[in-house]
Amino acid sequence: MDLLSARINSLAPSATIAMNQKGREMKEKGVDVINLSVGEPDFKTPEHIREAAKSAIDGDWHHYSPIAGYADLLKAISDKFKRENNLEYKPSQIIVSVGAKHSLANAMMCLIDPGDEVIVPAPYWVSYVEQVKIAEGKNVILDTGVEDDFKITPRQLEAAITQKTKALLLCSPSNPTGSVYTREELEGLAGVLTRHPQVYILADEIYEHINFTGGHESIAQFEAIRDRVVVINGVSKAYAMTGWRIGYMAGPEWLAKACNKLQGQMTSGACSIAQRAALAALTGDQQCVAGMREAFLRRRDLILGHLEQIDGVRCSTPGGAFYVFPDFSSYFGKSFNGRKIENSMDLCLYLLEERHIATVPGSAFGAEGCIRISYANSDENLEKAMQRLKDALAALS
Repeated sequence: MDLLSARINSLAPSATIAMNQKGREMKEKGVDVINLSVGEPDFKTPEHIREAAKSAIDGDWHHYSPIAGYADLLKAISDKFKRENNLEYKPSQIIVSVGAKHSLANAMMCLIDPGDEVIVPAPYWVSYVEQVKIAEGKNVILDTGVEDDFKITPRQLEAAITQKTKALLLCSPSNPTGSVYTREELEGLAGVLTRHPQVYILADEIYEHINFTGGHESIAQFEAIRDRVVVINGVSKAYAMTGWRIGYMAGPEWLAKACNKLQGQMTSGACSIAQRAALAALTGDQQCVAGMREAFLRRRDLILGHLEQIDGVRCSTPGGAFYVFPDFSSYFGKSFNGRKIENSMDLCLYLLEERHIATVPGSAFGAEGCIRISYANSDENLEKAMQRLKDALAALS
């Protein structure tokens, strides 16, 4: 007799967390594992943000925080949208949550009814399709490939929309591919969405500031669909604050109120100290963001330089985030010491167990031929890891 709910039994565990954990366990046993699986900056949270948290601990920030977030933090987020994105969101349209993942889950639970269709471009972040399942919606997957720079077209989107379509999930810059939609590409998608007023857009923009294209473009900029766009963002990636767990969403006020109600019953307000740190991040000197972005760009080019030297590997040039998503399918069917590589999971396990590099299989992101490689690691470790990768692939026959 199964005591667990059908809801939890329908979920797949996070492959990124699983691979990170497996690599960590090997490292604890003394194995020299280089972790390229984890989706977080390797930098320390900037000093002025840490100092703000210390001051909050010594101050009067020890009590329950407002469910939606402190008023001055909501104002800072509103100001950020105006300053950086030319978007007008009142504080009453914004909800602070326990990370961007939580913000997305709130919006999903408040928008999606059983049977509602949610369009999810693939490759997708692992939690998207699982959150749709939790909300009892139906995933409608749109496949893309390296030749498309992993981006959907207006024609694909139009063909996927039905009377049951409730939402489109759009991530730019993308996890896992690093692809970035241009203003013109977003305008094309917005043109389709304008004709379908029942479709909401969940725009995951958490990698906004790790962008090598010259500037971030939000789909919320288009007036015709703006009142149906829910922008998901946070401080985790831009400010190296993953462990602080502060994300936020901005959207229609009626949806913000609904998310406030849901959050009030599920978690209440986010950590008071982390919110004070997030305020310092958003209102303080932004040079730390630019410095980390420069380092990520240098590392991206380091990784791409090595991948270009490997026969049979196809890889787009990521415009943002800190991942590359190369296609290694030409190596499927090959073997090492009787160990056959049939798919992306086999390849990732081979790389981890034989060459001690932790990556994530493309199957977790809806793209079987690829693997995700995070370059949120030191230049020295990336050089070592790429040499191990080359040796690993050369050993297959």
